[in-house]
Amino acid sequence: MRNELPLTVIGNLVDDPELRFTAAGVAVARFTVASTPRVFDRDANTWRDGEPTFLDCSAWRQLAENLAGSVSKGARVVVAGRLRTDRWESPEGEKRSRMVLDVDDVGASMTFATVTITRTARPLPPRETAPDDPWATASPVRPAAPADATETPDAAEAPF
Repeated sequence: MRNELPLTVIGNLVDDPELRFTAAGVAVARFTVASTPRVFDRDANTWRDGEPTFLDCSAWRQLAENLAGSVSKGARVVVAGRLRTDRWESPEGEKRSRMVLDVDDVGASMTFATVTITRTARPLPPRETAPDDPWATASPVRPAAPADATETPDAAEAPF
């Protein structure tokens, strides 16, 4: 995490998050957050909205799916992530760039709203055992003694 620029932004979603899937089946949600500062106008002696800052954001995997299913256009969110520069070349050969926030987490702002949290069920990873593991099918219950065993100490099995 060295040399990364961590950033937390509070703002409103400009549109609904756009959920897509890569060729490998990985979920990615792209969305834009508008953060508008409040500034004091001394001439009018009142508060007004300043110039908004629009920040493109990308969320991946389960966060992307949860985000797309939870928030919509206009929702006030708190977004935390790492700022990076996305560079490309246009079809005309012009070099272009933009700032993108790779999102680590998103939360609903509770300044002007209430939130009900619903946990998503996480699938359990498959339990794999080694094919030669004698304890893989072991039972936690001690087996019963064979029916032909007698109660005499001579017939009892010796302890380990």
